[in-house]
Amino acid sequence: MTKQSAILSAATSSLLIEVVNGALVIRHWGAVLVGDHGDVAVAGRVSIANSSWDEPQFPGVMRESARGFLGRPALSGHRNGQAWSTKFEVTDFHHVENHCAITLRDFHAELEVLITYDLDVHGVLKQSARVKNIGTTDYCLNEFINWLPLPQEANQTLDFTGRWSNERQPQRRDIQTGTWIRDSREGRSGHNFSIADIALTSHTTFQSGQAWATSIAWSGNSQYLVERGFDGQQAIGAGELLLPGELILAPNEIYQAPIVFAVYSDKGLDGVSAAFHAHVRAREVHPKRARPLTLNMWEALYFKHDENKIRELVDVAAEIGIERVVLDDGWFHLRRDDHAGLGDWTIDPAVWPNGLNPIIEYINAKGIEFGLWFEGEMVNPDSDLYRLHPEWILHEGDRVPPLWRHQLVLDLGHEGAYNHVLEQTSSILSAHNIAYIKWDHNRVLVDAGHLGKAGVRRQTQAIYKLFAELKKRHPGLEIESCASGGARIDLGVIDLVDRFWTSDNNDALERQRIQRWTSQVIPPELLGTHIGPTHGHQTGRTLELSMRATTALFGHAGIEWDITEASEEERKHLATWAAYYKENRGLLHSGKSVRMDYPDEHGYLYGVISHDKSKAIFAYVQLTPTVAIHPAALKFADLDHNATYSVKAVYPAGAPRFMLIAPPQWLDGVKLSGSALATIGVAAPILAPANAILIEVTKV
Repeated sequence: MTKQSAILSAATSSLLIEVVNGALVIRHWGAVLVGDHGDVAVAGRVSIANSSWDEPQFPGVMRESARGFLGRPALSGHRNGQAWSTKFEVTDFHHVENHCAITLRDFHAELEVLITYDLDVHGVLKQSARVKNIGTTDYCLNEFINWLPLPQEANQTLDFTGRWSNERQPQRRDIQTGTWIRDSREGRSGHNFSIADIALTSHTTFQSGQAWATSIAWSGNSQYLVERGFDGQQAIGAGELLLPGELILAPNEIYQAPIVFAVYSDKGLDGVSAAFHAHVRAREVHPKRARPLTLNMWEALYFKHDENKIRELVDVAAEIGIERVVLDDGWFHLRRDDHAGLGDWTIDPAVWPNGLNPIIEYINAKGIEFGLWFEGEMVNPDSDLYRLHPEWILHEGDRVPPLWRHQLVLDLGHEGAYNHVLEQTSSILSAHNIAYIKWDHNRVLVDAGHLGKAGVRRQTQAIYKLFAELKKRHPGLEIESCASGGARIDLGVIDLVDRFWTSDNNDALERQRIQRWTSQVIPPELLGTHIGPTHGHQTGRTLELSMRATTALFGHAGIEWDITEASEEERKHLATWAAYYKENRGLLHSGKSVRMDYPDEHGYLYGVISHDKSKAIFAYVQLTPTVAIHPAALKFADLDHNATYSVKAVYPAGAPRFMLIAPPQWLDGVKLSGSALATIGVAAPILAPANAILIEVTKV
């Protein structure tokens, strides 16, 4: 076979692939390659070691034992105990510009694999793979993982752990010999789902250093892997976590593995974010219109639906400048608490004797959109649906899974259950002027069987299908993905939804960390960020309005608070904050997100900078008390060093609480060059803990 190779390059990264002895080998993924790379294969040919292979082996991306690989293979499976080992050969190699498609076949195992690589202009590498059974008997596929090589300078990994109300908390560790696996087994991406797996050097920070990141586009069970062999070779991978027997390919049947997106950055973690954000924003389905300022009424009402109370909330919302109101859980049949009603998506006449149209018309008359909450994948045992169709739940044998929040999971892979949810939801949307639905998913999937087989993959595909069908039937409908807060935020469902509920925790101090790391992959305009009550419902903490408002500003902003209880002064501050959000959301939702490497661990400094570097909005947040009297200076990177900027503090929701006698003079305005702002900065004000201040930086 003639030499087959390809190089895919963007402004920030390159991928070099080659066929060696029939295997598909990735020679390089990382920094941009320029010049002559024709002898890369010769330069990288390893020594013949003592007590090792007589000739160098090239396991390639399939990582096969038959090619001398002693780690975890890309593909694992068998035909009733046979065809358990593979040796794929490249049979077709197609390369055009930044697209490469390679077909590999193993005629003994009777399998065909098609792998594609696409590198976009933002430096995001899209990896796609499909496995086809070209034999005459069934093939049980246990696993397929998309792998990418890592250089040895990548000596640490960063991923994310979490729980309800504390999602996406970072954990960083050294890469050591062996295989590190992060499973997500909730049946949804989950609270403990790592939105990305990032290899990096020990010196990598937000602003500098190298990083190699992967993010799987899948909302079901998944796994991230990092492996370092005893030979020093290491790689990073991601794929769907298949349950036993979940995927048995019949002859000619194809398994389409979830897409894995990957980014290399030599500009730190913010470089990774910049690439992901640009990629997401370039999608055709990315929201085009300004993100409406939203009032969700859950923490104002809970299950106590009362039309008069809602009218009062709407009156205050109109006064503030709210553009969308969402009626949350509690509007449907028997739903007076969370013990009953899920599955019966009909309006409860006991609470809404005249239906929802009168309140929707009242809301619309004030120029406000109306949104409604659903949790269509779930069912309460105390529901008409369950009493009629107990067989429609995900279950195994004659077992009923344990309850979680008094509910079970409907098997959307079952045609009857799917059609029930689709038609009841669609009927509500057809009968009302509903611009938006908040779609919740409040429990994990266990013992999740479909007609005797594992059903998580089928369930994931079904919710994708349902969302697509609802949008097809109701053009212009927007969907918010909520799953007990932030338990379904991933690049798999992102093309079908318009907003993610970042967390059920509205405590602004906790939200600082949660939003900071969720935005590692997801741009802020897709992340719901709300001003919660003065006295937080999740933590019991009391926080200043300015802190809550500043935190909520950096996302798709909204309010989740009984604003009828707000004082006259608070309502005025909410109105000025709403106006500020509307005036600046064009920048906040399109600019480059930056997280400064602030040297004081007690504070955060972050913001958004316009791409022409003419304007920026930053937040300085005092998380906890400082040790030193004066916190570290505030320095602003990524500005035009040769330009002059006006720098001042702004208070759209009132001033923060200071702990000082006299504040720094620059708060009222100062002019400095971009170079001075990056290297000298401005003095940090002394804020009380759990306070924040907004800073505008404008080119003059």
